[in-house]
Amino acid sequence: MTDPSSPTDHAQIYAPPAHLAARFYRGRSNARRKSSAASSRRNSLSSAHSHASSRRSHSIGGCQSHYIAQHLRRASIIESRKARLADRAAHAEQVRLRAALAKAAPRSSDGRSEERALAAQVAKEKYLAKVAAACAEEVSRAKRIAEEVKERKLAEETRQRLEMEERHAEAERRRQEYQRNLQARRARRAESADNPKKLAVVDEISDDVFSEEAVLDEEAEDAATLLDVESAGRRIQRAWRVSRRRGVVSDFTKLNLNTSTKATFDEMTALLARGNVVASATVLLTQLGLQTPSDDNAALNTRTFLSAFLMVAHPVAVLTNANGAQEQDVLSKAGDLLANFEHTISRLADWNNWTPSATQRETLSQSYSSYTSAFAAWRLQDSSVLIEGMVASFVELDAIWQTVKDDSRGEVASDYAQGIRDNQVMLLSRIRKLAGADRADFLIKKAIRESRRRRPKKRNVAEVRPRGVESEGPVAETAQSVVDPPTALNDTEEVRPQQMSESTADVTRRLFTPMPGNRVLTHELAIDKDYRLSDSAETAALRADLYRSICSAMRQGFEEGSGGLWTLSAAENVREKLLRMLKPGNSMHTLISDTLDLDSVRRQCQAGVFSYEGFFEFMANILPKLCAPFRDTEMAALAAHLQQPVPSGQEEQLEAMTDKLFKVLRAVDSLSLDYSNFMVMNAAPTLVREAAGYEARAFAADLQNGSITLDNTKRWWKASVDQLNAEADRRDPEGLRLDRPVPAQVYTHGLVALALNQQGSSLDSEMWPETLHLDAERLRGLRQQAIRITVIGAILLTAKNLLKRDVRAQWKQQASRLWSLLAQEPYTALTEPTTDGPSPAEKAFSILETANNIPPATKTQIQNTITRFFTQASSITTTRLTDPVLKVLYQRLRTHVLQRLSASTSSERVRAASSASEALTSCGLGEVTAQVGAVVEVLERVRRVDWEAHGGWYEGVAAAAAAAVEGEEGGQVVTEG
Repeated sequence: MTDPSSPTDHAQIYAPPAHLAARFYRGRSNARRKSSAASSRRNSLSSAHSHASSRRSHSIGGCQSHYIAQHLRRASIIESRKARLADRAAHAEQVRLRAALAKAAPRSSDGRSEERALAAQVAKEKYLAKVAAACAEEVSRAKRIAEEVKERKLAEETRQRLEMEERHAEAERRRQEYQRNLQARRARRAESADNPKKLAVVDEISDDVFSEEAVLDEEAEDAATLLDVESAGRRIQRAWRVSRRRGVVSDFTKLNLNTSTKATFDEMTALLARGNVVASATVLLTQLGLQTPSDDNAALNTRTFLSAFLMVAHPVAVLTNANGAQEQDVLSKAGDLLANFEHTISRLADWNNWTPSATQRETLSQSYSSYTSAFAAWRLQDSSVLIEGMVASFVELDAIWQTVKDDSRGEVASDYAQGIRDNQVMLLSRIRKLAGADRADFLIKKAIRESRRRRPKKRNVAEVRPRGVESEGPVAETAQSVVDPPTALNDTEEVRPQQMSESTADVTRRLFTPMPGNRVLTHELAIDKDYRLSDSAETAALRADLYRSICSAMRQGFEEGSGGLWTLSAAENVREKLLRMLKPGNSMHTLISDTLDLDSVRRQCQAGVFSYEGFFEFMANILPKLCAPFRDTEMAALAAHLQQPVPSGQEEQLEAMTDKLFKVLRAVDSLSLDYSNFMVMNAAPTLVREAAGYEARAFAADLQNGSITLDNTKRWWKASVDQLNAEADRRDPEGLRLDRPVPAQVYTHGLVALALNQQGSSLDSEMWPETLHLDAERLRGLRQQAIRITVIGAILLTAKNLLKRDVRAQWKQQASRLWSLLAQEPYTALTEPTTDGPSPAEKAFSILETANNIPPATKTQIQNTITRFFTQASSITTTRLTDPVLKVLYQRLRTHVLQRLSASTSSERVRAASSASEALTSCGLGEVTAQVGAVVEVLERVRRVDWEAHGGWYEGVAAAAAAAVEGEEGGQVVTEG
């Protein structure tokens, strides 16, 4: 027996009994875990130690408790967790320190942060408002769709209910008819019972269950049986209706109208306008239930339906603005209508008695109603544009008639009267057809009233005639002096000795008289019979400055003691101008001669007893008696000013005296101008009648004495011929010379090129044709008007395109305001406000902004466009038009003017004037039709007067140019031979 106390006994380990070992180590071999590289606990130090100790214990064959291994694993896990937590705490401390440092750092842009916060808040509010608006729109759209769906369902239920009721009624009718036929057959069979032929037994059919096939079978079996009159009539009518429906559909199908046709626009238009096409379509639409048989507007509705074929096949040719929203809507609905129509026609056959079903008919009716509504809205807008254009043409014809109706000889009036009347009647009928009789009359009367109001008001003779003037003698003398002027007027080289001793009054009168030369006066009256003398702004300002300098010199002369000479000069000036208005022997003439006697005034000045108070009192009484009636208010105010008391101080008295004298001189000049205009008005018929001959004689005299030559005229004529020949060569590449220009065409082309040239350098005075020297300023003014017209048209056209508006719509109010603006202020491209207020470019933009709702992005584009146009217009005197829009519109304007001036007869001129509004609207210049008409009218008058006066010289220049061309061609032929 072994001693248990021996060392060997303590070192030995005893295994437990088998049943205890099984209890303690149950499932150990199965629960052994596998090593995993992905597990941190299994690869830890404690886990490795546990595995090693376990293997070691097994190797020595002993058994050991797991307490130590578990303790080591727990300690390892705790240490690893403590390490991770320490790392996290260190990281959190670093983050806290960085946050504290950032918070403690001074802020350098508090205001900027606040601004950013405000901006962010504003952006947030805008975004929320945008989202709210989008949501509201989406909700409203969903509600609208829900309502439409609800209405569609109700309509579908109603339609189905009605269709079911119709089916029940039809079944009831057929059942009753079948019962009647069955009873009739039974009666006939009973009557023919004695017939040896055995009759077939007819089975009884229930009254509640029958079908269309059974009825047809019974009718087929009873075909040999005689029918009564009512049944036979119903069958014949049914067969006739089916045959008629088949014929209607067949007739329309033979027309070959469909959306895939290859016919051109003209061919399809001619086809749809044929009477048989309209009649066939009307009958078919009535059969389909789209029209009623008793409709008075059936033909018009049919043409509206047929227009869908033309619109779908040729949208660009039919729709002027095919990209517009309204045009696209009409086009889409026209396509839907034709698709449903063709689908319905394709399903018509004998099996459905050539009648569409209720569903097909309802779909077709809805698409037809949608298209007609959209077409009516589009046609209303399009007709409004047409009406405006035709009303403008009517007004243009009225303006032409107002211009020529007062022709004294009656040649021009009779030539134009019939053509104007015929075109106005045609326009009036078209306007009434589109707008109705009442609205057409209202629009035409309003437009004519506004047009005549814009024309300068013409005063009658009684209103402009100065009081106390007897016009018979002076008028005849004035006319005769202009028609047959003295030869001394042309003698300008010799300076006579008595001219050196002229008085101050004569020099002043000649320097500031508004009366032009005889040739200029007759030329202006020939162009405009209502021509009147007037002071330009520069002349009036120069005269006012001279009078002020005279008054200042007079004041200085009075201070120096030499005022008598100035008093005598002023009295002489006033006396001469007033006496020129009166006939010798008249009481007013005698009164002025005696009161303002120069010898008496000289003696009074020498004695120092001349009374200026008496002089001003006399002028206050005499001027209202001599002035024309339309100046009564002005003269009354002047008389009240002249009768005011004189101040007490010497300097104040002198100042008041010179001021009154200045106003007296201005008033006398006005009266003298009125008198000259009255004389010109009375002498105008005689002067106009003799204007061409007198101007021709004056031009011949200038050529004879060598003061002018025809070099510039020949050069201008040759340039016009070369341009026309170049155009003819482009049209005639084979050189057949079929349409070579005639002298009238050459002159018209040259005149238009001279007036509407893009570059200002060609309008120099030294290069101007001698025959048109008197019209140089007038043609330069027309060129400025043409540029103004182009700029206005370009601004409005660009604004319409940017705002997605119809380019044919008339913005007449904006055009009128822009015309007034550009007529008063020069072009400038300044966009920054100045001390004097906004620039013309800003004013032009404000005109568009107040009349239209413009988005912010579009505002910038329009402002830049106006700036570019104004810059181009301001530099047109030195450069050519380079902006594409301005260049194209100016070229279109020039072409339009040339076409209207190329009309040779009065009927062609009237026809061109009546279609001018439509042509200019298509060019983008519809708002300035009246201004373009004024330019054409002035050029027409210039051409007429110039050709009447210088036609012989033009023919000579044309013959010389033609001979030179023939000589060059002959030389070329000889050289080639």
